[in-house]
Amino acid sequence: MEILLSEIAEIVGGEVKGDVHQRIRDVAPFDVAHSDAITLAANPKFLKRIDTTDAGAVIVPPDFQASVQNLVLVENPQVAFAKIIKIFHPPLKPQPGISSKAHIGEEFTCGQDVSVAPFAAIGNNVTLGQRVTISSNVFIGDHVAIGDDVKIHPNVAILERCIVGNRVIIHAGTVVGSDGFGFAPDGETYYKIPHIGHVQIDDDVEIGALNAIDRGTFGKTWIQKGVKTDNLVHVAHNVTVGENSILIAQVGISGSVTIGKHAVLAGQAGVAGHLNIGDNAIIGPQAGVAKSVLSGEIVSGSAAMPHRIWLKLQRILPTLPELKKRLAEVEKKLRKYEDNL
Repeated sequence: MEILLSEIAEIVGGEVKGDVHQRIRDVAPFDVAHSDAITLAANPKFLKRIDTTDAGAVIVPPDFQASVQNLVLVENPQVAFAKIIKIFHPPLKPQPGISSKAHIGEEFTCGQDVSVAPFAAIGNNVTLGQRVTISSNVFIGDHVAIGDDVKIHPNVAILERCIVGNRVIIHAGTVVGSDGFGFAPDGETYYKIPHIGHVQIDDDVEIGALNAIDRGTFGKTWIQKGVKTDNLVHVAHNVTVGENSILIAQVGISGSVTIGKHAVLAGQAGVAGHLNIGDNAIIGPQAGVAKSVLSGEIVSGSAAMPHRIWLKLQRILPTLPELKKRLAEVEKKLRKYEDNL
């Protein structure tokens, strides 16, 4: 495929500085791009070295000028580059239709352009929207409803009565609607608490690989519009994850937690049950959150504490051996002083 740089700029809403007739045939990383490829330089690390790339053109922020390269200046370089990648490497189209090797239950309904791969298993009273792709070895339980333009990758399980919105992507190995971890102590044993709720995933959500999203004990576990999760994330029963929040790898959220809009939970963060995480809050990596977090607050550490205090603590920790030594010397001098008295 070949496209002029001027055409690329028009697609992404950018401005060309340089040769508008430069022909682009591919996208590539900054350090390995060749003369007919376009690359990205969105941060100072790459902008400082922009004239060292062999790329035919570079996507840059709109206020960047200092270069002899062919540039496409655009407000959001990363988004623009993502759009350009799709031009040269469009998603593979699934095999149309429902495979004869798939199991389809009773009272199944679907829209147009649905693809169901071999060895998928779909239960009774399932509804699929239009342009839904169901990959091999996917299990969809009874009374599940799935919207339009949804892609379900291999080995995903969506259990009974769960709801999936439009333009949702669920990656391989994820389980939606498993029972929550609920057991009532009964002497020395535990009695299982039935979980009769469901999971609701709203529009434009992307769920990473090997996630576990538990159904509500009652009511629902709710993943709201625009949420993105990384791989290996656990969302327990009756959790609400607010719109456009991000859960990064190995995050664990206990039951009945409410997370606001635009929150970020960094890798391996853990949240105790029945807490509130406010809008635009940021939870640092490996943080152990034992109390609610206010909107806009940044917390780090385990147990979590205000981020500025945590930063001070990190600066002090490496000096503790020297501080201990100095403290011992002071104590020795004090004892000598007391003996002289």
